[in-house]
Amino acid sequence: MDELINAVKQAETSAQMVTAVKNLAAAKDPKAVSTLIAVFGYNNPAAAVVAVTGLTELGEMAVPQLLEQIDDYNYGARAYSIRTLAAIADPRALDVLISTAATDFAPSVRRAAAKGLGNLNWSQLGMAERQTAINRALETLLLICQDTDWSIRYAAIVGLQALAKIAEIRETILTFFQEMLANDSEQAVCARIQLASSSLGLTT
Repeated sequence: MDELINAVKQAETSAQMVTAVKNLAAAKDPKAVSTLIAVFGYNNPAAAVVAVTGLTELGEMAVPQLLEQIDDYNYGARAYSIRTLAAIADPRALDVLISTAATDFAPSVRRAAAKGLGNLNWSQLGMAERQTAINRALETLLLICQDTDWSIRYAAIVGLQALAKIAEIRETILTFFQEMLANDSEQAVCARIQLASSSLGLTT
């Protein structure tokens, strides 16, 4: 494992980096987590995508370090971390996804967090905790549906579509979709609301 980790750290070209990251990810070893996360900050998108896949496959065991190593200064690296947490869908990421979706300065990071908020594995939580967590996710997504950036609103609708699979809040989301459809002037956002509604077997 040390040899695979060192190969990533010592890669001199973009191609070498991608190959080294692929080999490290393929090992599926928890010891690789920290190095794979570090790849997010190397300004090598191809290698970062491989690292996202590798960490996602490692799943829940990668979550604590992903939460600890989120880069506050490099928004590109932060976006990859948020996408990975969203893909793993562990509810331990809830607080980070909420704060990121609501307040991060980088639109790409906010969009990734908004989409992830709808897809968390709520079943991993106890009944009382589950309801509170779902309500917090819902409140955040409804809030950012008012954002001035249409792409943020669009991502929030994607998150709400996923969240609407939960029976208890489906009606709330449908009602909100109807209101938003009547008031939002952005064509792409309105089209996304209609797509979300039809995919859920609902009509707006």
